[in-house]
Amino acid sequence: MVVKLYGVAVSPNVTRVGMILHEKNVPFEFITVKYSEGEHKSPEYLAKQPFGQIPYLDDDGFIIYESRAIARYIAEKYADQGTKLIPTDVQGRALFEQAASIETSHFDAHVVPILVEGVLKKMRNLEPDKAKYEEAMIALASKLDVYEQILSKQRYLAGNELTLADLFHIPFGDILPKAGCNAIQERPNVARWFSELAGRPSWQAVKDGAIKSTV
Repeated sequence: MVVKLYGVAVSPNVTRVGMILHEKNVPFEFITVKYSEGEHKSPEYLAKQPFGQIPYLDDDGFIIYESRAIARYIAEKYADQGTKLIPTDVQGRALFEQAASIETSHFDAHVVPILVEGVLKKMRNLEPDKAKYEEAMIALASKLDVYEQILSKQRYLAGNELTLADLFHIPFGDILPKAGCNAIQERPNVARWFSELAGRPSWQAVKDGAIKSTV
């Protein structure tokens, strides 16, 4: 049975999963959720994703949600094909988990409010909270200063091999300039790292709502 990815093409969390499916050469069917019509809150949908969010993955009846958990599942189930994205040795795995934690704690935590205040609220004709925006911008800048140090010594966050932790950054990082944030581009090593990631064919295949079924 073909893997089925349920979501909305422009969602960063959905493109995160689509990117990993491409990295691992996993054929998949992309099924658009009618988000504007409230399909994600229907009883049928909630039976699969009880939080009523996107995406979720259906792999021959096995249901999993949360984009990073889905990515880990794909990377481990299809470990022998495509790009190796999770180290198998103990120390390599530990450094990967460390890098993955960095992404959620020191990147995502500050990027999300920047995007909410700098992009999402404007799209919905709501007044941005300038104080929250500035606070998040300052926090992200300080965290990316540390990224700059780390990436001056190694190619990727977990060492010199690409992992899921690096790829997790792309969907939200790609939107940051639209929120008036160029913190990535202002740091040479961070910019080099992110430019390489964003240039990968897997991201080019799903960015800007381009995600589609590969079967």
